[in-house]
Amino acid sequence: MNTLAVEIEIPYAVGADLTDDTLSVDLSDGRTISVPIGWFPRLEHASPQERTSWRLIGKGHGIHWADIDEDISVEGLLAGKPSGESQRSLKKWLQNRQARRKSAS
Repeated sequence: MNTLAVEIEIPYAVGADLTDDTLSVDLSDGRTISVPIGWFPRLEHASPQERTSWRLIGKGHGIHWADIDEDISVEGLLAGKPSGESQRSLKKWLQNRQARRKSAS
């Protein structure tokens, strides 16, 4: 029996847009994938300015938000995987974020 092996090529990101509740990523194959922003707690807690400050990384295989130290892969989005960050890590990040804001005031 012969089987046909199909190589799956993962598209890359060419753009992104965030609203108060949705992350939408434009892909190289013409699709746009949208996921709830709640899947990524750091984005959910980010200011509007922090949300718009992103850049493509790895030739579009991911998106990076330097201000909130968040990286999201296109492959993960296509697989329907939300953030894998632990509650402990998120809590520590939120505490550090709050402390930095207080010291800046």
